[in-house]
Amino acid sequence: MDSPQKSRPLSFNIFLLYLFLSTNLLTYFVSTRLHSSSCTLNSNIDTISTIATNTITEPIISQHAQQDETQTTADLPAEFLAFTSPQKLPFGFNTNFDSDKMIPPVGHACTLFPDKLSRYMSYKVNGSCPDDELLAQKLLLKGCEPLPRRRCRPAAQKEYVEPYPLPQSSWTTPSDSSVVWTAYSCKNYSCLINRMHTQKGFDDCKDCFDLEGREKHRWAGTSISGDLDFSIDEVLAVKKPGTIRIGLDIGGGVATFAVRMRERNITIITTSMNLNGPFNNFIASRGVIPLYISISQRLPFFDNTLDIVHSMHVLSNWIPTTLLHFLFFDIYRVLRPGGLFWLDHFFCVGDQLEQVYAPLIESIGFNKVKWVVGPKLDRGPELREMYLSALLEKPLKNSW
Repeated sequence: MDSPQKSRPLSFNIFLLYLFLSTNLLTYFVSTRLHSSSCTLNSNIDTISTIATNTITEPIISQHAQQDETQTTADLPAEFLAFTSPQKLPFGFNTNFDSDKMIPPVGHACTLFPDKLSRYMSYKVNGSCPDDELLAQKLLLKGCEPLPRRRCRPAAQKEYVEPYPLPQSSWTTPSDSSVVWTAYSCKNYSCLINRMHTQKGFDDCKDCFDLEGREKHRWAGTSISGDLDFSIDEVLAVKKPGTIRIGLDIGGGVATFAVRMRERNITIITTSMNLNGPFNNFIASRGVIPLYISISQRLPFFDNTLDIVHSMHVLSNWIPTTLLHFLFFDIYRVLRPGGLFWLDHFFCVGDQLEQVYAPLIESIGFNKVKWVVGPKLDRGPELREMYLSALLEKPLKNSW
C-alpha cells in the first residue's frame, strides 16, 4: 500500500519539471525570434541612431559651410561685396520690399568666376572704368547676368560727334567717333561694311552694317504664299490696324526690324550682344532702342504686355532644347492675349524639326497662323539643314 503512495509524488514531480523546462524553452524561442525579425524594433534603432548621428554632425557640417562661405567671400572683390550686401532702407521697413533692406540683384554665376569678376570689379571708385568690354561680355555669356553695377565712368570717344537727326539717322552709317573700337577687330565702320568681302571666317551678322545691302530690303517686300520671308505688312495685316503698337526683337542685329516697324508707328526694343561689332552703338545711332542682354536672361517685361515678339536666326538648334523650351514659354508669358510671336528663319537639321522642335513649339500653346518650312542651302544641301518661319498667336483665352 505504501509503494503506490510513494510513486505518485515522484511522477508528479517529474511532470512539473518537464512542464517548467518546456515553458522556459518556449519563452526563450519566442523572444529570440521576435528580436531577430522585428522590423519595428530595427527601424526604431536605426531612427534613434540617425538622430544621434545628425545631432553630432550638424554643428560640424555647419562649421564647414561657414568656413567655405567665409573663404568664398574672401575671394570676392571688395566693390562686389559693397554692391551686393544688403543695404538698410533709410526709412525702415517698406511694404513693397516686405523688408527693411534692399538687396541689389546680380547674377549668382558671377561668383563662379572669381578671377574674371575680380578683374571686372577692380577700379578706382569715382574714377575711370577699365576698357574691358570683352571681359564684361564674357561674364554675361557665362551667366553672370545681370552684371554688378560699378562706381566708375566708362571710356568715351575722344572726339564725339552728335548723331544724325531722325529720320536721316535710320538709314545713314554713323560717324566712327560714336564708338570706342578697342574691343573689335574692325576699327571703323568702313571695315565692318566691307568685311563680307574682305574677311574670312565667321562673324555674327557679317553683312548687317551695310545699310545699302541686304538690310535695305529686309521685310520690306510683299512675300508670296509659301515663302519663308514674311513681310512686315503681311504680318501686321493679321491683326486690326493699330493694335500692334509695342514689341521686342530678340537678337535683332542692327535693328533694321525695329526701324521698319517705327516707320509704321510701332515701337520695338532690340536685344543684341556686341559680338565683334558695336551693335548696340549702331542701333542707338539709328534712333531706336538697344537692350544689352543675352538670350539666357529672363525677359525684363511683365506678363501679358507686348503686342509682338520677333526673332530671326537666333533662336535655333544651337540652343540646348530644355533652355529653348524655357525661352519659348517666356515669350508666351510677355505677350498679351492675341499677341504675335514671329519665329523668323528658325533652323535645324534633317528630322529635328518633325521629331523635336515642332512638338516643342506646339506644346507652348500658341495658335498657328502661318507655318512654312523650306531648305537652308547657304552651306550646301548635303548638310540637310532646314528653315522654319512661323507666325504664332497667343490665344485670347487661356490655353489650358
